[in-house]
Amino acid sequence: MATVGAAVAPAAVAAVSSSFAEQKSESKTPRNVGLTAPKGFLTGCKLQCKSVLNQRFSKRISRIAVTNVATAEPQTQTVKSARKDDARPVFPFTAIVGQDEMKLCLVLNVIDPKIGGVMIMGDRGTGKSTTVRALVDLLPEIKVVEGDPFNSDPEDPELMSEDVRKKVSAGNLDLPVIYTKITMVDLPLGATEDRVCGTIDIEKALTEGVKAFEPGLLAKANRGILYVDEVNLLDDHLVDVLLDSAASGWNTVEREGISISHPARFILIGSGNPEEGELRPQLLDRFGMHAQVKTVRDAELRVKIVEERGKFDQNPKAFRESYKESQEKLRQQIFDARSRLKSVTVPYDLRVKISQVCSELDVDGLRGDIVTTRAAKALAALKGRDEVTPKDILTVIPNCLRHRLRKDPLEDIDSGLQVVEKFSAVFGFAQKAA
Repeated sequence: MATVGAAVAPAAVAAVSSSFAEQKSESKTPRNVGLTAPKGFLTGCKLQCKSVLNQRFSKRISRIAVTNVATAEPQTQTVKSARKDDARPVFPFTAIVGQDEMKLCLVLNVIDPKIGGVMIMGDRGTGKSTTVRALVDLLPEIKVVEGDPFNSDPEDPELMSEDVRKKVSAGNLDLPVIYTKITMVDLPLGATEDRVCGTIDIEKALTEGVKAFEPGLLAKANRGILYVDEVNLLDDHLVDVLLDSAASGWNTVEREGISISHPARFILIGSGNPEEGELRPQLLDRFGMHAQVKTVRDAELRVKIVEERGKFDQNPKAFRESYKESQEKLRQQIFDARSRLKSVTVPYDLRVKISQVCSELDVDGLRGDIVTTRAAKALAALKGRDEVTPKDILTVIPNCLRHRLRKDPLEDIDSGLQVVEKFSAVFGFAQKAA
Protein backbone atom coordinates (compact mmCIF):
# COMPACT_ATOMS: atom_id res chain seq x y z
CA MET A 1 0.00 0.00 0.00
CA ALA A 2 2.83 2.31 0.87
CA THR A 3 4.44 1.56 -2.45
CA VAL A 4 1.20 2.22 -4.34
CA GLY A 5 0.64 5.48 -2.44
CA ALA A 6 4.18 6.59 -3.13
CA ALA A 7 3.68 5.93 -6.80
CA VAL A 8 0.31 7.70 -6.97
CA ALA A 9 1.45 10.80 -5.11
CA PRO A 10 3.92 12.10 -7.71
CA ALA A 11 1.45 11.38 -10.50
CA ALA A 12 -1.28 13.31 -8.70
CA VAL A 13 1.03 16.23 -8.10
CA ALA A 14 2.00 16.26 -11.75
CA ALA A 15 -1.65 16.13 -12.83
CA VAL A 16 -2.61 18.96 -10.51
CA SER A 17 0.32 21.06 -11.73
CA SER A 18 -0.55 20.49 -15.36
CA SER A 19 -4.25 21.33 -14.82
CA PHE A 20 -3.29 24.50 -12.94
CA ALA A 21 -1.02 25.50 -15.78
CA GLU A 22 -3.82 24.87 -18.28
CA GLN A 23 -6.28 26.93 -16.22
CA LYS A 24 -3.72 29.73 -15.94
CA SER A 25 -3.15 29.76 -19.68
CA GLU A 26 -6.92 29.60 -20.33
CA SER A 27 -7.50 32.46 -17.90
CA LYS A 28 -4.99 34.60 -19.82
CA THR A 29 -6.50 33.87 -23.18
CA PRO A 30 -9.77 35.91 -22.81
CA ARG A 31 -7.84 38.97 -21.67
CA ASN A 32 -6.01 39.14 -24.99
CA VAL A 33 -9.05 38.54 -27.16
CA GLY A 34 -9.29 41.36 -29.70
CA LEU A 35 -5.65 42.36 -29.23
CA THR A 36 -4.15 39.39 -31.03
CA ALA A 37 -5.04 37.85 -34.31
CA PRO A 38 -4.38 34.57 -36.06
CA LYS A 39 -1.10 34.31 -37.85
CA GLY A 40 -2.79 33.75 -41.20
CA PHE A 41 -4.84 36.94 -40.83
CA LEU A 42 -1.74 39.05 -40.16
CA THR A 43 0.03 37.55 -43.12
CA GLY A 44 -2.94 38.37 -45.36
CA CYS A 45 -3.03 42.00 -44.13
CA LYS A 46 0.68 42.43 -44.77
CA LEU A 47 0.36 41.08 -48.28
CA GLN A 48 -2.65 43.33 -49.01
CA CYS A 49 -0.89 46.47 -47.68
CA LYS A 50 2.18 45.60 -49.69
CA SER A 51 0.15 45.24 -52.89
CA VAL A 52 -1.60 48.61 -52.28
CA LEU A 53 1.74 50.34 -51.72
CA ASN A 54 3.13 48.75 -54.88
CA GLN A 55 0.13 49.98 -56.86
CA ARG A 56 0.49 53.53 -55.53
CA PHE A 57 4.20 53.52 -56.17
CA SER A 58 3.70 52.27 -59.74
CA LYS A 59 1.05 54.96 -60.34
CA ARG A 60 3.39 57.62 -59.02
CA ILE A 61 6.17 56.34 -61.24
CA SER A 62 3.83 56.39 -64.23
CA ARG A 63 2.77 59.96 -63.43
CA ILE A 64 6.38 61.05 -63.20
CA ALA A 65 7.08 59.38 -66.50
CA VAL A 66 4.13 61.17 -68.17
CA THR A 67 5.21 64.50 -66.68
CA ASN A 68 8.76 64.05 -67.94
CA VAL A 69 7.50 63.18 -71.38
CA ALA A 70 5.13 66.19 -71.45
CA THR A 71 7.91 68.61 -70.55
CA ALA A 72 9.81 67.77 -73.73
CA GLU A 73 9.79 70.84 -75.98
CA PRO A 74 7.99 69.56 -79.07
CA GLN A 75 5.30 67.71 -77.11
CA THR A 76 4.69 70.74 -74.85
CA GLN A 77 3.88 72.84 -77.87
CA THR A 78 1.48 70.17 -79.10
CA VAL A 79 -0.31 70.00 -75.76
CA LYS A 80 -0.59 73.80 -75.51
CA SER A 81 -1.96 74.19 -79.00
CA ALA A 82 -4.43 71.37 -78.43
CA ARG A 83 -5.68 72.98 -75.25
CA LYS A 84 -6.05 76.31 -77.00
CA ASP A 85 -8.07 74.75 -79.79
CA ASP A 86 -10.22 72.78 -77.33
CA ALA A 87 -11.03 75.88 -75.27
CA ARG A 88 -14.55 77.23 -75.44
CA PRO A 89 -14.69 79.59 -78.46
CA VAL A 90 -15.57 83.22 -77.78
CA PHE A 91 -17.77 85.27 -80.09
CA PRO A 92 -15.64 87.94 -81.82
CA PHE A 93 -16.09 91.45 -80.43
CA THR A 94 -16.16 93.08 -83.85
CA ALA A 95 -18.86 90.66 -85.04
CA ILE A 96 -21.40 91.98 -82.53
CA VAL A 97 -24.07 93.92 -84.41
CA GLY A 98 -25.24 97.22 -82.92
CA GLN A 99 -24.95 98.01 -79.18
CA ASP A 100 -22.38 100.72 -79.97
CA GLU A 101 -22.82 102.45 -76.62
CA MET A 102 -22.01 99.33 -74.63
CA LYS A 103 -19.02 98.46 -76.82
CA LEU A 104 -17.61 101.98 -76.57
CA CYS A 105 -17.83 101.98 -72.77
CA LEU A 106 -16.00 98.64 -72.57
CA VAL A 107 -13.22 99.72 -74.94
CA LEU A 108 -12.68 103.01 -73.09
CA ASN A 109 -12.28 101.12 -69.81
CA VAL A 110 -9.64 98.88 -71.37
CA ILE A 111 -7.76 101.96 -72.60
CA ASP A 112 -7.92 103.63 -69.16
CA PRO A 113 -8.78 101.23 -66.30
CA LYS A 114 -8.93 104.21 -63.91
CA ILE A 115 -12.30 105.16 -65.39
CA GLY A 116 -13.75 102.71 -62.89
CA GLY A 117 -15.64 100.08 -64.85
CA VAL A 118 -19.03 100.00 -66.49
CA MET A 119 -22.50 98.93 -65.47
CA ILE A 120 -24.55 97.42 -68.31
CA MET A 121 -28.30 97.28 -67.81
CA GLY A 122 -30.80 96.16 -70.40
CA ASP A 123 -33.35 93.66 -71.56
CA ARG A 124 -32.60 89.96 -71.36
CA GLY A 125 -31.23 88.34 -74.49
CA THR A 126 -29.54 91.49 -75.80
CA GLY A 127 -25.99 90.10 -75.75
CA LYS A 128 -24.69 91.77 -72.58
CA SER A 129 -22.64 88.86 -71.24
CA THR A 130 -21.61 87.80 -74.77
CA THR A 131 -20.15 91.25 -75.44
CA VAL A 132 -18.29 91.39 -72.13
CA ARG A 133 -16.71 87.96 -72.62
CA ALA A 134 -15.83 88.84 -76.21
CA LEU A 135 -13.60 91.56 -74.78
CA VAL A 136 -11.06 88.90 -73.73
CA ASP A 137 -9.56 88.71 -77.23
CA LEU A 138 -8.81 92.44 -77.22
CA LEU A 139 -7.12 92.69 -73.84
CA PRO A 140 -3.47 93.83 -74.04
CA GLU A 141 -0.48 92.36 -72.24
CA ILE A 142 0.96 93.76 -69.02
CA LYS A 143 4.21 93.25 -67.11
CA VAL A 144 3.90 91.19 -63.92
CA VAL A 145 6.33 89.70 -61.43
CA GLU A 146 6.74 86.03 -62.28
CA GLY A 147 5.26 83.65 -59.73
CA ASP A 148 3.40 86.38 -57.83
CA PRO A 149 -0.26 85.40 -57.22
CA PHE A 150 -1.36 89.05 -57.11
CA ASN A 151 -0.11 90.09 -60.58
CA SER A 152 2.19 92.67 -58.99
CA ASP A 153 3.57 95.48 -61.13
CA PRO A 154 7.40 95.42 -61.03
CA GLU A 155 7.56 99.23 -61.30
CA ASP A 156 4.52 100.73 -59.52
CA PRO A 157 4.68 100.37 -55.69
CA GLU A 158 0.91 100.92 -55.43
CA LEU A 159 0.33 97.72 -57.42
CA MET A 160 2.88 95.56 -55.58
CA SER A 161 2.12 92.91 -52.99
CA GLU A 162 3.82 93.09 -49.61
CA ASP A 163 6.40 90.43 -50.49
CA VAL A 164 7.39 92.13 -53.74
CA ARG A 165 7.58 95.54 -52.05
CA LYS A 166 9.86 94.13 -49.34
CA LYS A 167 12.18 92.66 -51.96
CA VAL A 168 12.31 95.97 -53.84
CA SER A 169 12.93 97.91 -50.61
CA ALA A 170 15.77 95.51 -49.76
CA GLY A 171 17.46 96.42 -53.05
CA ASN A 172 16.44 93.38 -55.06
CA LEU A 173 15.60 95.10 -58.35
CA ASP A 174 16.27 92.09 -60.58
CA LEU A 175 12.87 90.49 -60.15
CA PRO A 176 11.84 87.98 -62.83
CA VAL A 177 9.29 89.72 -65.06
CA ILE A 178 6.96 88.20 -67.64
CA TYR A 179 4.30 89.58 -69.98
CA THR A 180 0.81 88.23 -69.59
CA LYS A 181 -2.64 89.12 -70.87
CA ILE A 182 -5.01 91.07 -68.68
CA THR A 183 -7.19 88.48 -66.99
CA MET A 184 -10.98 88.46 -66.77
CA VAL A 185 -12.40 86.85 -63.64
CA ASP A 186 -16.06 85.82 -63.36
CA LEU A 187 -17.65 86.32 -59.96
CA PRO A 188 -20.48 83.78 -59.53
CA LEU A 189 -23.57 84.83 -57.61
CA GLY A 190 -23.19 81.85 -55.26
CA ALA A 191 -19.56 82.53 -54.37
CA THR A 192 -18.61 82.53 -50.69
CA GLU A 193 -16.80 85.38 -48.99
CA ASP A 194 -13.74 83.17 -48.40
CA ARG A 195 -13.54 82.34 -52.11
CA VAL A 196 -13.75 86.01 -53.03
CA CYS A 197 -11.39 87.47 -50.40
CA GLY A 198 -9.11 84.48 -49.80
CA THR A 199 -8.65 82.11 -46.90
CA ILE A 200 -6.17 79.82 -45.17
CA ASP A 201 -4.42 77.18 -47.27
CA ILE A 202 -5.75 74.08 -45.50
CA GLU A 203 -3.53 71.67 -47.44
CA LYS A 204 -0.36 73.50 -46.44
CA ALA A 205 -1.53 73.76 -42.84
CA LEU A 206 -2.10 69.99 -42.62
CA THR A 207 1.00 68.85 -44.49
CA GLU A 208 3.56 71.42 -43.31
CA GLY A 209 1.94 72.84 -40.18
CA VAL A 210 2.28 76.38 -41.53
CA LYS A 211 -0.38 79.07 -41.65
CA ALA A 212 -0.44 80.11 -45.29
CA PHE A 213 -2.77 82.36 -47.26
CA GLU A 214 -4.68 81.06 -50.27
CA PRO A 215 -5.55 84.00 -52.57
CA GLY A 216 -9.14 84.51 -53.72
CA LEU A 217 -10.82 85.98 -56.77
CA LEU A 218 -9.92 89.56 -55.81
CA ALA A 219 -6.23 88.65 -55.90
CA LYS A 220 -6.61 87.02 -59.29
CA ALA A 221 -8.51 90.03 -60.64
CA ASN A 222 -5.87 92.56 -59.58
CA ARG A 223 -4.87 94.67 -62.61
CA GLY A 224 -7.54 92.81 -64.57
CA ILE A 225 -11.31 92.70 -65.02
CA LEU A 226 -13.85 91.44 -62.49
CA TYR A 227 -17.12 90.59 -64.21
CA VAL A 228 -20.35 90.05 -62.28
CA ASP A 229 -23.29 88.82 -64.32
CA GLU A 230 -26.69 89.65 -62.82
CA VAL A 231 -24.94 91.97 -60.39
CA ASN A 232 -28.26 93.29 -59.10
CA LEU A 233 -28.91 89.82 -57.62
CA LEU A 234 -25.58 89.69 -55.75
CA ASP A 235 -25.78 88.99 -52.00
CA ASP A 236 -25.32 91.98 -49.72
CA HIS A 237 -22.24 90.60 -47.97
CA LEU A 238 -20.44 90.24 -51.31
CA VAL A 239 -21.56 93.73 -52.30
CA ASP A 240 -19.92 95.04 -49.12
CA VAL A 241 -16.68 93.26 -50.03
CA LEU A 242 -16.68 94.77 -53.52
CA LEU A 243 -17.44 98.24 -52.15
CA ASP A 244 -14.55 98.04 -49.72
CA SER A 245 -12.06 96.82 -52.31
CA ALA A 246 -13.25 99.24 -55.00
CA ALA A 247 -12.97 102.18 -52.59
CA SER A 248 -9.48 101.47 -51.27
CA GLY A 249 -7.93 99.43 -54.07
CA TRP A 250 -6.76 96.91 -51.44
CA ASN A 251 -8.16 93.72 -49.96
CA THR A 252 -7.45 93.01 -46.30
CA VAL A 253 -8.03 89.51 -44.94
CA GLU A 254 -8.17 88.59 -41.25
CA ARG A 255 -8.43 84.80 -40.87
CA GLU A 256 -7.36 82.55 -37.98
CA GLY A 257 -4.28 84.50 -36.94
CA ILE A 258 -3.39 85.57 -40.48
CA SER A 259 -3.48 89.25 -41.41
CA ILE A 260 -2.63 90.05 -45.02
CA SER A 261 -3.31 92.90 -47.43
CA HIS A 262 -2.81 92.84 -51.16
CA PRO A 263 -3.66 95.21 -54.03
CA ALA A 264 -7.08 94.68 -55.58
CA ARG A 265 -7.42 97.21 -58.36
CA PHE A 266 -9.64 95.91 -61.10
CA ILE A 267 -12.08 97.06 -63.74
CA LEU A 268 -15.49 96.26 -62.31
CA ILE A 269 -17.97 95.26 -65.00
CA GLY A 270 -21.50 94.32 -64.12
CA SER A 271 -24.55 93.43 -66.14
CA GLY A 272 -28.16 92.87 -65.26
CA ASN A 273 -31.82 93.23 -66.09
CA PRO A 274 -33.54 96.18 -64.35
CA GLU A 275 -36.77 94.16 -64.14
CA GLU A 276 -35.07 91.79 -61.67
CA GLY A 277 -34.16 94.54 -59.21
CA GLU A 278 -32.04 97.65 -58.86
CA LEU A 279 -28.56 98.07 -57.46
CA ARG A 280 -27.79 99.66 -54.14
CA PRO A 281 -26.86 103.34 -54.71
CA GLN A 282 -23.47 102.82 -53.03
CA LEU A 283 -22.49 100.11 -55.50
CA LEU A 284 -23.99 101.91 -58.49
CA ASP A 285 -21.84 104.95 -57.78
CA ARG A 286 -18.69 102.79 -57.90
CA PHE A 287 -19.20 102.09 -61.59
CA GLY A 288 -17.49 104.74 -63.65
CA MET A 289 -19.85 104.47 -66.61
CA HIS A 290 -23.38 103.25 -67.22
CA ALA A 291 -24.55 101.72 -70.50
CA GLN A 292 -28.15 101.06 -71.40
CA VAL A 293 -28.88 98.22 -73.81
CA LYS A 294 -32.18 98.00 -75.64
CA THR A 295 -33.66 95.31 -77.83
CA VAL A 296 -33.04 95.88 -81.53
CA ARG A 297 -36.32 96.74 -83.27
CA ASP A 298 -35.12 96.93 -86.87
CA ALA A 299 -36.22 93.73 -88.65
CA GLU A 300 -33.26 93.55 -91.04
CA LEU A 301 -30.79 94.10 -88.22
CA ARG A 302 -32.41 91.35 -86.18
CA VAL A 303 -32.13 88.95 -89.13
CA LYS A 304 -28.44 89.79 -89.46
CA ILE A 305 -27.84 89.09 -85.77
CA VAL A 306 -29.59 85.72 -86.02
CA GLU A 307 -27.58 84.78 -89.13
CA GLU A 308 -24.26 85.73 -87.52
CA ARG A 309 -25.06 83.70 -84.45
CA GLY A 310 -26.05 80.73 -86.57
CA LYS A 311 -22.76 80.83 -88.48
CA PHE A 312 -20.81 80.96 -85.23
CA ASP A 313 -22.67 78.00 -83.73
CA GLN A 314 -22.20 75.94 -86.88
CA ASN A 315 -18.45 76.50 -87.24
CA PRO A 316 -16.90 78.69 -84.52
CA LYS A 317 -13.34 78.33 -85.80
CA ALA A 318 -14.13 79.43 -89.35
CA PHE A 319 -16.34 82.25 -88.10
CA ARG A 320 -13.59 83.60 -85.83
CA GLU A 321 -11.11 83.33 -88.66
CA SER A 322 -13.32 85.53 -90.88
CA TYR A 323 -13.12 88.33 -88.27
CA LYS A 324 -9.44 87.91 -87.52
CA GLU A 325 -8.38 90.99 -89.49
CA SER A 326 -10.94 93.33 -87.90
CA GLN A 327 -10.12 91.97 -84.44
CA GLU A 328 -6.42 92.61 -84.96
CA LYS A 329 -7.13 96.13 -86.23
CA LEU A 330 -9.18 97.01 -83.14
CA ARG A 331 -6.59 95.39 -80.87
CA GLN A 332 -3.89 97.58 -82.40
CA GLN A 333 -6.06 100.70 -81.99
CA ILE A 334 -6.47 99.93 -78.29
CA PHE A 335 -2.73 99.36 -77.89
CA ASP A 336 -1.91 102.67 -79.61
CA ALA A 337 -4.53 104.51 -77.55
CA ARG A 338 -3.06 103.18 -74.29
CA SER A 339 0.36 104.40 -75.39
CA ARG A 340 -0.98 107.83 -76.39
CA LEU A 341 -3.19 108.35 -73.34
CA LYS A 342 -0.55 110.12 -71.21
CA SER A 343 -0.04 112.81 -73.85
CA VAL A 344 -3.75 113.65 -74.25
CA THR A 345 -4.77 116.97 -72.68
CA VAL A 346 -8.08 118.63 -71.81
CA PRO A 347 -8.23 122.44 -72.26
CA TYR A 348 -8.94 124.35 -69.06
CA ASP A 349 -12.17 125.91 -70.32
CA LEU A 350 -13.56 122.46 -71.15
CA ARG A 351 -12.69 121.16 -67.68
CA VAL A 352 -14.51 124.13 -66.13
CA LYS A 353 -17.59 123.42 -68.24
CA ILE A 354 -17.55 119.73 -67.28
CA SER A 355 -17.60 120.70 -63.60
CA GLN A 356 -20.31 123.27 -64.30
CA VAL A 357 -22.53 120.58 -65.86
CA CYS A 358 -22.00 118.31 -62.84
CA SER A 359 -22.73 121.13 -60.44
CA GLU A 360 -25.94 122.24 -62.15
CA LEU A 361 -27.15 118.62 -62.33
CA ASP A 362 -26.58 118.37 -58.57
CA VAL A 363 -24.25 115.38 -58.88
CA ASP A 364 -22.97 114.29 -55.46
CA GLY A 365 -19.22 114.15 -55.02
CA LEU A 366 -16.54 114.64 -57.64
CA ARG A 367 -16.53 111.21 -59.26
CA GLY A 368 -18.64 112.53 -62.13
CA ASP A 369 -16.10 115.24 -62.96
CA ILE A 370 -13.15 112.85 -62.77
CA VAL A 371 -14.73 110.01 -64.75
CA THR A 372 -16.01 112.32 -67.51
CA THR A 373 -12.56 113.83 -67.96
CA ARG A 374 -10.85 110.43 -68.09
CA ALA A 375 -13.40 108.96 -70.49
CA ALA A 376 -13.09 111.95 -72.83
CA LYS A 377 -9.30 111.60 -72.84
CA ALA A 378 -9.57 107.86 -73.60
CA LEU A 379 -11.93 108.57 -76.49
CA ALA A 380 -9.57 111.19 -77.92
CA ALA A 381 -6.68 108.72 -77.65
CA LEU A 382 -8.77 106.07 -79.43
CA LYS A 383 -9.39 108.49 -82.28
CA GLY A 384 -5.68 109.31 -82.53
CA ARG A 385 -5.82 112.88 -81.17
CA ASP A 386 -3.81 114.55 -78.41
CA GLU A 387 -6.49 117.03 -77.34
CA VAL A 388 -10.07 116.56 -76.18
CA THR A 389 -12.85 118.30 -78.10
CA PRO A 390 -16.40 119.18 -76.97
CA LYS A 391 -17.71 116.41 -79.20
CA ASP A 392 -15.68 113.85 -77.24
CA ILE A 393 -17.25 115.10 -74.02
CA LEU A 394 -20.74 115.03 -75.52
CA THR A 395 -20.22 111.38 -76.51
CA VAL A 396 -19.24 110.14 -73.05
CA ILE A 397 -20.88 112.48 -70.53
CA PRO A 398 -24.34 110.80 -70.58
CA ASN A 399 -22.75 107.45 -69.68
CA CYS A 400 -20.70 109.04 -66.89
CA LEU A 401 -23.43 111.04 -65.17
CA ARG A 402 -26.90 109.61 -65.70
CA HIS A 403 -26.65 106.93 -63.01
CA ARG A 404 -25.48 109.58 -60.50
CA LEU A 405 -28.59 111.75 -60.80
CA ARG A 406 -30.95 109.44 -58.93
CA LYS A 407 -31.57 110.68 -55.39
CA ASP A 408 -34.42 108.30 -54.56
CA PRO A 409 -33.69 104.53 -54.89
CA LEU A 410 -37.23 104.09 -56.23
CA GLU A 411 -36.61 106.41 -59.17
CA ASP A 412 -35.60 105.13 -62.58
CA ILE A 413 -32.16 105.93 -64.00
CA ASP A 414 -32.25 108.82 -66.45
CA SER A 415 -31.90 107.84 -70.11
CA GLY A 416 -29.30 110.57 -70.62
CA LEU A 417 -31.60 113.19 -72.10
CA GLN A 418 -31.35 115.40 -69.03
CA VAL A 419 -27.56 115.29 -69.17
CA VAL A 420 -27.49 116.14 -72.89
CA GLU A 421 -29.82 119.10 -72.38
CA LYS A 422 -27.67 120.52 -69.59
CA PHE A 423 -24.49 119.93 -71.62
CA SER A 424 -25.99 121.73 -74.61
CA ALA A 425 -26.91 124.71 -72.44
CA VAL A 426 -23.48 124.99 -70.80
CA PHE A 427 -21.41 124.37 -73.94
CA GLY A 428 -23.61 126.59 -76.13
CA PHE A 429 -25.08 123.74 -78.19
CA ALA A 430 -28.68 124.56 -77.28
CA GLN A 431 -29.79 125.40 -80.79
CA LYS A 432 -28.11 122.33 -82.30
CA ALA A 433 -29.58 120.04 -79.66
CA ALA A 434 -33.03 121.49 -80.26
